[in-house]
Amino acid sequence: MEFILNPWPWYVSGPLIAIIMFTLIYFGKTFGMSSNLRTFCTIAGAGKKTEFFNFDWKSQRWNLMVVLGAVIGGFIAHFLLSNPSDIDLNPKTVEELSQFGFENAGKSLLPSEIYSWDAVLSLKGLAILIIGGFLVGFGTRYAGGCTSGHAITGLSSLQRPSLIAIIGFFLGGLIMIHLLFPLIF
Repeated sequence: MEFILNPWPWYVSGPLIAIIMFTLIYFGKTFGMSSNLRTFCTIAGAGKKTEFFNFDWKSQRWNLMVVLGAVIGGFIAHFLLSNPSDIDLNPKTVEELSQFGFENAGKSLLPSEIYSWDAVLSLKGLAILIIGGFLVGFGTRYAGGCTSGHAITGLSSLQRPSLIAIIGFFLGGLIMIHLLFPLIF
């Protein structure tokens, strides 16, 4: 039995996100995925080695539910709500991606040229994961949070540093895709 639903429209999901944000702000909480990594490291004992990880992680238990919800939500979205049809990409984008060696552009959400085990376990794939992971980790720490924390919590509470961080994230994404991506692939 196939069970596929259409994505929720913006006028349902947008207000739901707003209600969640109003609730978090009311209770003095902030949302962000990178703060959960800090909590996991603290639970694992990193506070014994570095002062940054020495905090009361139990006060962040509610935020660990965000991780659990993301995992469960991803599972539900993939196995119950996915539509197996092709992705509707602009033909120019498909042509440009095929010039980089992507044979099935628009046929799969995760191109096998990047996300297959063969690609990931190659020297190039491991280098991309290690360097990219380091840059994301450094950038998240340097910016004082991740894209979800700044874009959802920071912008909803009208924080100027979050606006600056989001502008930086978008500029970094544009530089990556237009200047660095062609060099890597």
